[in-house]
Amino acid sequence: MTAPSLARDIMKTELVTLSADMDLHDAAMLLVRNKISGAPVVSDDGKLGGVLTEKDLMTALIDAAYDRLPSTKVSSYMSSEPFTISEQLDLLSIAQIFQTHHYRRLLVVRDDELLGLVSRRDVLKSVIRLIEPAQDKTSAMLYLSALRDENEEPPIG
Repeated sequence: MTAPSLARDIMKTELVTLSADMDLHDAAMLLVRNKISGAPVVSDDGKLGGVLTEKDLMTALIDAAYDRLPSTKVSSYMSSEPFTISEQLDLLSIAQIFQTHHYRRLLVVRDDELLGLVSRRDVLKSVIRLIEPAQDKTSAMLYLSALRDENEEPPIG
């Protein structure tokens, strides 16, 4: 069995991204058209500014139902301080973050520059690839569990 993957090994690098001044309707259409539940918001120079999710768009919809929208720009509804990870974070730490938090995706950054994104599905695919060659799947899963102390907090980048 190979060593557990790092974020840089499993992250997607071809991402649908949004700009902060993009219209919310256009952003929503982009998410729907690409069948994704959220996208990073980046500046022209690739710096991460935030993330806009379906939940953020639901907030905008509710705001519009009760009052007029204060703005129709992505910047008004995006999460401006998204949870990020380092490209060096290991697979099991990433899985633990997903298990203990509500995140669907983790943005991979270096010096505030967006490098990629790791989704829960990316983690599952990687685990399947790690244990697939093993004849005894139970032993392979036990091997994975031995790599981390269950009481240890995952390192966050």
